[in-house]
Amino acid sequence: MAKYIGLTKEQGHGKRGKTGVLLVNLGTPDEPSTPALRRYLAEFLSDPRVIEMPRLLWKAILHGIILRTRPAKSAAAYREVWTDAGSPLMVISLRQTSKLQRLLDEQQAGCSVHLAMRYGNPSIASVMQDMQRHGIDNIVVLPLYPQYAAPSSGTVFDAVAAELMRWRYVPSLHFIHTYHDSADYIDALVASIKRDFDTNGKPQKLVLSYHGMPQEYLEKGDPYYCFCMKTSALVAQKLGLEEKDYISTFQSRFGKAVWLQPYTDAIMKALPGEGIKDVAVICPAFSADCLETLEEITGENREYFEAAGGESFRYIPCLNDDDAHIAMMASLVTPFLPR
Repeated sequence: MAKYIGLTKEQGHGKRGKTGVLLVNLGTPDEPSTPALRRYLAEFLSDPRVIEMPRLLWKAILHGIILRTRPAKSAAAYREVWTDAGSPLMVISLRQTSKLQRLLDEQQAGCSVHLAMRYGNPSIASVMQDMQRHGIDNIVVLPLYPQYAAPSSGTVFDAVAAELMRWRYVPSLHFIHTYHDSADYIDALVASIKRDFDTNGKPQKLVLSYHGMPQEYLEKGDPYYCFCMKTSALVAQKLGLEEKDYISTFQSRFGKAVWLQPYTDAIMKALPGEGIKDVAVICPAFSADCLETLEEITGENREYFEAAGGESFRYIPCLNDDDAHIAMMASLVTPFLPR
């Protein structure tokens, strides 16, 4: 029998050999207050993958201007979507985690499912440390960003790698970097759109609104734009849509730089003038409804559309904890689980 010097078997190497799935989403402030938003935005906007500017210059802008003005505005926006249970993103992410665990248990996958946020709490480092304490040495990381981008999935990898650099015993690691063209993901999106069309009728235009990023990032080689276009094309093909029936747009731009176009807000202001007064909007880059969908799309962009003469604006929710979405997650991680 092996002898554990200074350690019980439960504390030592004998407890290892477990598999854990780590789901990661963007994050959320702890509460919809100005101080909480200042902490959250300071972490988020300090990430060099998110803002690619000379560090000293950006630090001066961030701390001298942005963190003095933006937190109060962001806190007000968060208060509009906050629920008694907390941030919508966190509430939905927790449901996703629980449902995926139940599904994998039913499939006898032999793993545990954990949730972390790239910014805010629970942090990737704290969750991975807890996984380590529980003897997990096979980790499957699934960033819940369907279309890879350096400022999203890329920075999740950075945080995972930074934590693993501190570990003496580095685990087996499987990083699922994109699933923009996964058949199960496309099918889940299409099913959710069909349910809306069956209930409300086919709109004049389906708008697929993706999170934006600076145009410069695409020019430097980031594949995000191309992955978004691939998702839209696959969805349109499955729905039998013609080119005139749908449009891909980009939302949530920040600062004065040129971002990926067309901009969602500009399209919403223009469509009614083109005779398009009935739209349905879906946000395929978001795996869970959050501030950007619940406030920016159903609030701001609905107002732009209606103010320009639009008559029917409806939002198709994110896949959230829909059974097809959870089954898709399971299909992505299953190849890396114990057999």
